[in-house]
Amino acid sequence: MTAAHASNGSTVRLMVLGRRLRDLRAAAEMSFEDAALVLDVAPMTIRRMEIAKGRWKLPYVRSLLEAYGVPEAEAVPFLDLVREANEPGWWHGYRDALPSWFNAYVSLEQAAALIRGYEPHYVPGLLQTEAYARAVLRTGSNGAGPGLDRRVAVRAERQKLLTAPTPPEIWMVIDETVLRRPVVPPDVMRGQLDRLAELIDLPHVTLQIMPFGTCPHEGMYGPFHIFRLPHEEISDIVYIEYLAGAMYLDQGDEVAVFHEALDRICAQALPVQRTGRLLAAFRRDLTR
Repeated sequence: MTAAHASNGSTVRLMVLGRRLRDLRAAAEMSFEDAALVLDVAPMTIRRMEIAKGRWKLPYVRSLLEAYGVPEAEAVPFLDLVREANEPGWWHGYRDALPSWFNAYVSLEQAAALIRGYEPHYVPGLLQTEAYARAVLRTGSNGAGPGLDRRVAVRAERQKLLTAPTPPEIWMVIDETVLRRPVVPPDVMRGQLDRLAELIDLPHVTLQIMPFGTCPHEGMYGPFHIFRLPHEEISDIVYIEYLAGAMYLDQGDEVAVFHEALDRICAQALPVQRTGRLLAAFRRDLTR
């Protein structure tokens, strides 16, 4: 997926727009070269815009819609989408605190209908307390520098999704290691466990724990998240983070591998009720 390199506007809207214009071009039986001639640009420019690797200019879209035979009245939604796609998301105001490759993640997260994932090392960012987030981010590559408060603020902004009028469904599996490894002080972990206990009572949040005894399993390869968006033009997208960046996968065969692996991980992990009891047990152990 190339959307990770898109502008600071809405990556998801750029993807939707690109795919819709691609379909119109195909329906008009026009090649990249044909569309490029309409705008007097290189064919690669059309290709890049259709895969959300470049921004659409309003005059460009008007000209292409006309060339594709779209009536003026039917062009209005496309032009509105151009304007929306070019508007910066709230995260643009935190560009000093976000790596460029994470912009697409936040855009996907904000637009998703369903977010599933497996985390073997940390509590997922959407579920972290401020104190936990601060402790974890302090150990990152930027350490406790002047940008720490800004990075914590980004995480807090992202978490507003949890209480939005129409929140996404969130289904996370975390490894038991997340609860046992002392990555944060005990008092911070107690607060985090309390927070998880609150969140699992929300109807749109599902949390499971993968116990130590379940080994080996496919989650041992590393953390990953899967986004499902409420747009038929966009297939599910897999996010894989590594030390210097991230990969976004949207090819059907690759995504299917992760879906199947996560389904098996969920089947092996503790069910929600047992997860709640285990969280309570860990919480009691930390008070001793």
